[in-house]
Amino acid sequence: MKVGFWDAPEGAEQPVSVFPIGEESLNASSGSLTAAGALARLATLDSAELAKSCPKAVALLSDVADAIAGQKADAPSQLFRLGNLNELESKLVADVLGEGEVGGVVALPDGSLAQIQESVLAGIWRVRLETDASHEYLEIGAIPEIVRRAAADLTAADFEIGQVPEGAMNVLPVLAEIRERAQAFRPGIRSQIINFTLLPMSPVDMSFLQDTIGNGPIQLVSRGYGTCRVLSTGIRNVWSVQFFNAMDTIILDTLEVGGVPTVALAADEDFEDSAERLQEIIEAYFK
Repeated sequence: MKVGFWDAPEGAEQPVSVFPIGEESLNASSGSLTAAGALARLATLDSAELAKSCPKAVALLSDVADAIAGQKADAPSQLFRLGNLNELESKLVADVLGEGEVGGVVALPDGSLAQIQESVLAGIWRVRLETDASHEYLEIGAIPEIVRRAAADLTAADFEIGQVPEGAMNVLPVLAEIRERAQAFRPGIRSQIINFTLLPMSPVDMSFLQDTIGNGPIQLVSRGYGTCRVLSTGIRNVWSVQFFNAMDTIILDTLEVGGVPTVALAADEDFEDSAERLQEIIEAYFK
């Protein structure tokens, strides 16, 4: 059997997912602009001219700095429109914010996608809705609200455990545990982790588990300390969380029962640090 919760046994049909999952998706943002790159680019520009030419962008960044200074991980997120910026101002905001560690996609009920990308300043997200008229905005929060809504509204509250196939070993008690924990979960309760790296599961077990739980609407990738892939399953409060080494080999394969996994969330200290860094950027380049 191939390693990984979402990798089917040899010869089996691969589960349908929002995007192909593998090296291409894991490395999709490898060319993103880093914090050092963003600041280096700003350093080559005339700050006075920037402030004069892009007043709405500078005002937006100042408002974001004020907002994130008071943001908490458990508080509602704050949104900022980008549609009123001209091309130069949009580019300036993009250069300042860059692309950070966490990004991904959310499949929406109408068949469209929402793309999310954390900036180099943790807790500041860029969200783009890929509809007929694309809509883009900044959001300050632990995770964009569209992720939480999709996790709650586009997944099933319960599932049935069908007839276990011949050759199964441990899948029945695992599914029963997942079902019990998922239904008992409430916000504020600590997430529970099932570690497939340590748990003996046969190819039949994993195939039946995949078929029973299914895929969900959310795919996130975090590149903080190594690469971590976070996928919602088709069941509410159940997530696949996989960690990869530098060779894109899975080294830890888990199911997490709870809210959005913490590996994808910004924490209170992230907001404090990002507020300080953004204020320093504004003072250094636009004042």
